[in-house]
Amino acid sequence: MAVYAGPVQDLIDELGRLPGIGPKSAQRIAFHLLKVDTQDALRLARAIAEVKEKVSFCRTCFNIAEGEQCGICADPRRDASVVCVVEEPRDLVAVEKTGEFHGRYHVLQGAISPIEGVGPDQLRVRELLDRIQREGIAEIILCTNPNLEGEATAMYLGRLLKPLGVRVTRIASGLPVGGDLEYADELTLGRALEGRREVEG
Repeated sequence: MAVYAGPVQDLIDELGRLPGIGPKSAQRIAFHLLKVDTQDALRLARAIAEVKEKVSFCRTCFNIAEGEQCGICADPRRDASVVCVVEEPRDLVAVEKTGEFHGRYHVLQGAISPIEGVGPDQLRVRELLDRIQREGIAEIILCTNPNLEGEATAMYLGRLLKPLGVRVTRIASGLPVGGDLEYADELTLGRALEGRREVEG
């Protein structure tokens, strides 16, 4: 039942549709916007309108882009033979921040989640398969999240890609620096053991 005047309730309803924003948070944000200067509120509205108008998804890797290709796909210095598969553009940013990866990316735009009705057909899997032959990809690094959905997605992609003759690797997920073993869950500790490497003597 609507409690507030039309425009206010409409704003609360729209804010409540955003991920991670519950009814109380939506109400708090709406009232904050009512209190701020008109110019501040309009600046936010303009930023939203502008991002919808100017930003879309790269036609090659499905990262966010201004134009048809993102900066990474357009960069000839990147190694086109190695592609890192991530779930969302924000995951790509996290990998880029390490400074360790110099290949290209493929953004699935989600992960397999039967509970939420997301299957492989809702992800950019077909486009990834098309890229392998077209771009001469030699290695695919599966960099999905180390949770149930991410693991299911990585397993599905691994089974799909292996017969194509491309090298398929998975990032080792291990323990955070400064963490204690006793607080690590079994999956994390198991992954840390699997991803072990030689100790330099």
